[in-house]
Amino acid sequence: MAPGQRVSSFNARRVRADIPQLTRRINGRPITYLDSGASSLQTHSVIDAMSRYYELRHANVHRGVYQTANEATDAYEGSRAAVARFINAPGEESEVVFTKNTTESFNLLAKVWGATNLGAGDVVLITQMEHHANIVPWFQLREATGVEVRFIPVGDDYRLDLTNLDELLRDVKLLSITGMSNVLGTKNRVHDLAAIAHSVGALVAVDGAQMVGHGPVDVTALDIDFLAFSGHKMLGPTGIGVLWTRESVLDTMGPFMGGGGMIADVTLDGFTPAKGVARFEAGTPPIAEAVGLHAAVRYLEGLGMDHVAAHERYLTEDALRRLDLTFDGRVRVIGPLDVIDRGGVISLDVEGVHPHDVAQVLDQFGVCVRPGHHCAKPLMRRFNLAATARASFGPYSNTADTTVLLEALEHALKMFG
Repeated sequence: MAPGQRVSSFNARRVRADIPQLTRRINGRPITYLDSGASSLQTHSVIDAMSRYYELRHANVHRGVYQTANEATDAYEGSRAAVARFINAPGEESEVVFTKNTTESFNLLAKVWGATNLGAGDVVLITQMEHHANIVPWFQLREATGVEVRFIPVGDDYRLDLTNLDELLRDVKLLSITGMSNVLGTKNRVHDLAAIAHSVGALVAVDGAQMVGHGPVDVTALDIDFLAFSGHKMLGPTGIGVLWTRESVLDTMGPFMGGGGMIADVTLDGFTPAKGVARFEAGTPPIAEAVGLHAAVRYLEGLGMDHVAAHERYLTEDALRRLDLTFDGRVRVIGPLDVIDRGGVISLDVEGVHPHDVAQVLDQFGVCVRPGHHCAKPLMRRFNLAATARASFGPYSNTADTTVLLEALEHALKMFG
C-alpha cells in the first residue's frame, strides 16, 4: 500500500461503535481517546464475554469436575489456544504462559531463564529505548549473578545506532529489544536483528506490548525465542499478559512462583513441578481476564491485522503532516517524522509548556494523552527531556481525533505563550 493511501476495507466508524467508552463526554465534549499506548479501550464483545463468565460459569479451573468448573477450564484454555494461533506459535498452546502483564513476563524471563542460563561473563544486550520492564529485571539479574548489561544506543534520528553492533554482540547470550518504542514510535527490524543475534549464538526476546494488537505478529516468521505482551494494550482487559517461548526452551525452565497449580507432587521432603505451562501459573489464574483476552483476539482477527496496521499508519502519517503544517516548529515530535518503520505513538514537546500542563489543557477539550517519562527514563535522558505529552492511536482512532488534538494544542500554546 502506498504511503497515505486510505484503507477502504477498514471501517473505523464501525469499530468506534463497538467501544462503549467512546460514548462518554468529558467537560461537555465527546471523549477523544489518544492514550492507547498506555491502555486500549475495550469492545462490547470483550466486556460481555467477561460478564457472561461471571454470570453463568464462574468457577476455578483445572481441578473441579462439575459442569461450570469444566466450562471455566475450557474457556481459560481456549484463550491460550487463541493467543497461540494469533501469534502463530509453532508449538501452539503448549508455548503460551499467562502472566499479569508484560512486566511480569520479563521478570519471569529474567528470574527463571536468566538466572539458570546466565552468569558472570555473559552479556544481556538491550537498547536505550527500552521500557523499564525490559531494563530493571536485567539489572536485578546483574546484581544476583554478575551478568553484564549493555545498551544499543539510539541515534539522533530516533532509530537504533547499529554502527558498533558487532562489538556490542561480543559474549551476548540474550538480545532483548522492544518491537516498537512506547515513546518514539520507532519500530525495530526484529527479524533482521534476530538473525544477527542468532549468528553469534544468542537468543532473542521481544517486548511486544506496542506491537501485538497493532499489526500482524508472527513469532515463527520473526524467528525469535521469547515474546512478551499485555492484554490491555490489544483491546483486552488489564491483569493478563503473555510470555511466549519455544517449547524446547520452556522445558528447560523451572517454576517462577510456588504454590497451588504449579506442582505435580508435594511431600514433606520437597516438591515436583508440573510439566508444561502449568508450572509457571501458580495459584488461581486470571480466568475472567483470559476470557476477555480471547474475545479481544477474536475481534482483532475479525478486523484483520493488516488492515489495523494500515489504518494506524494512515492516521500517523496524517497527524505528523498536520502537526508540521500547523505549528511551525512550536510543537516538536520526539520520534521519526515519517512512517517508515514507525507506529502510531507520537510524543510531543510543546514549546514553553510542561507536558503535564499540556495534558491538563487537553483534558478540557476531552482529549486523553499521557504526560510523563513513560517508564523510559534512559531514553528521556538521551534526548535531554524530563517528560513528553504522548498521543497514541488504536484501531478505533480517526482523523477527527487528530483535529481535536490540534485545536487543544493551539489553545495550550496561547494560554502559556
